[in-house]
Amino acid sequence: MTIPSRATKALAILGTGSDVGKSLIVAGLCRLLSRKGVRVAPFKAQNMALNSFVTLDGGEIGRAQALQAQACGIEPTVDMNPILLKPESDSRSQVVVRGKVYEALDALAYFERKETLFNIVRKCYSRLADEYECVVIEGAGSAAEINLRDRDIVNWPVVELADAAVLLVADIDRGGVFAQIIGTLDLLAPHERQRVLGVIVNKFRGDRRLFEDGVRILEARTGLPVLGVVPYLRNLRLDQEDSLDLAHSRSVQFKPDLLNVAVVLFPRMSNFTDFNVLAAEKDVALRFATSPEDLRGADVVIFPGSKNTLEDLDYLVISGFSAAVDSHVQGRGELVGICGGYQILGQEISDPKGLERGGMSKGLGFLDVTTELDAPKICRQVQATSLFDDVEQHTPVRGYEIHMGRTSRGAVRPCFRIEASEIFEGNASSDEGAVSKNGRVWGTSIHGLFDQAKFRRGWLNRVRGRKGLSPISLCESELVTTQLQAELDRWADHLEQYVSMDAIYQVCDGR
Repeated sequence: MTIPSRATKALAILGTGSDVGKSLIVAGLCRLLSRKGVRVAPFKAQNMALNSFVTLDGGEIGRAQALQAQACGIEPTVDMNPILLKPESDSRSQVVVRGKVYEALDALAYFERKETLFNIVRKCYSRLADEYECVVIEGAGSAAEINLRDRDIVNWPVVELADAAVLLVADIDRGGVFAQIIGTLDLLAPHERQRVLGVIVNKFRGDRRLFEDGVRILEARTGLPVLGVVPYLRNLRLDQEDSLDLAHSRSVQFKPDLLNVAVVLFPRMSNFTDFNVLAAEKDVALRFATSPEDLRGADVVIFPGSKNTLEDLDYLVISGFSAAVDSHVQGRGELVGICGGYQILGQEISDPKGLERGGMSKGLGFLDVTTELDAPKICRQVQATSLFDDVEQHTPVRGYEIHMGRTSRGAVRPCFRIEASEIFEGNASSDEGAVSKNGRVWGTSIHGLFDQAKFRRGWLNRVRGRKGLSPISLCESELVTTQLQAELDRWADHLEQYVSMDAIYQVCDGR
C-alpha cells in the first residue's frame, strides 16, 4: 500500500485523543518548514467538522486545512482534505468528497464504503506528493482506536501510504498524560511503534521545570525522546474547527461603553469562526448565548450558520430565544442572520425534497424572504460590495457561500451586490441578502464578511452611532486584522522555542 519511493518526505502528527492540539501543531510546523524554504503542504484524509472553508474552485474542506495551507503560503485545495464529514445528527453525517456532497450516511453505511473512499484518499495524497517536497499529515482522534482499526482511513493507513515518520501529541492540560502516552504506544503494533519519532506534550501550564522528572519517566518507559513540552499559549487567535471555549464566552461581560454582541449558540451551529475577528475588536464584547437570558444587554444579536436549519429553528422557538429576540428588536436592537441564520429570519422555509425533514416550516418573520432547500449545495467564493445606506457605499467584501437554501426576497432591499470576477463563480453581478426598512434587521449568505476591516469598522461605527458612541478610526480595525494575520508566526515562534526541531527538520527537509 506504500507509494513508490520518491523525494517527497512525510511527517504524520497523530494524537493520544481528540482535541490534543494536532491541527495547530500541524499549522505551526508547516509555517516553520515554509520559512526554511521547504515546499510543504498539509493533508488530512478525513475530517469531521461543521466549520469549513471554500476553495477557489468551489470545493468544501475543513477549516483547519485552510489554516494549514495558509501557514504553508499556498492556496487551499480539496486534495488537502479529501473527505469531510458534517454531522446532521448524532448518528448521521453529510459526506463531502473532494469538496462536493457525496451523500448523507450513518456510520455503518459510511464504513461500508471504506475501499472506495480510501482509493480517493490515495489519489489525493499522491497528487500532493508529486507537487511538494514535504507533506505534513494530520491524524484524527486517537492513534490507538483498536476497535476501529479495520475501518480506519485517516491514521495508520495514511501513515503507511506515505511512508511517514510519526510525532505523537498528548494534552497534559486534561490530565493523565502518562497514561495517554504510554497506553497509546502500548496499543500500537510493533511496526507502527517503530515509526514514532518522538512525543510532544502539549498545553502545559505552570513551571516547566517541575515536569523534568516527568520527561525522564516518559523517556525511560517508552524509549522515545520527548521532543517538546509546549506551554499553553494564551490569547492565541487562530481559526479552529471544533474548539469553542464556551466557559470563556459565557464569562464575557457586557458593558455600556462597548458594543455588546450575542451570537446564539445553535445546536447545529456551523462556521463560528465568522465571529473571531469581531471578538478581537477592542470596542466589542462578544459572547455565545446558550439561553435567552444571555441576550440581556446586547446591542446586536446574531444568528450564525447552521448545518440543520429547521432543527435549529425549532430550538429557537422551544427554548424561548424567538420571544427574547422579538423583544430585542422591539427595543431597537440590531438582529443579523448569517447563512442558515438568515434563512431563519424569513417568512418560511420549504423542504420539498426532504433534504432535512420535508414539508414547510414557518420562519421567525423578521425579513420578507422565503427559502427553499434544494440540491446541489452552493459552494463558492464571492466578491461583493456593500449596499447599506449608512455604511460607506460600495465597501468591498470578500467571503464564501456554503448553503443548500435558495432564498428569495419580497418587498425588501438587498444588502450586498455580488460582482463578477474571473476567479469567482458566475459571470454577472447579482443582489444578495436582505435588510429591513429601518436597517436594524439584515441577513446574508456570505460567510467571512466581517474579516474585511473596512466593512467591519463601518458596520460597527453604525451600531456605535445608534448607541450614542463616537466612531472609531478605520486604522484601529486594520490593526486588528494585521495582528490576527501575525498569529501564525507567533504560534510558529512558540513551537520553535519549545520543540526540538532538528529531528523534525531532518525528516521533512533532509538538507
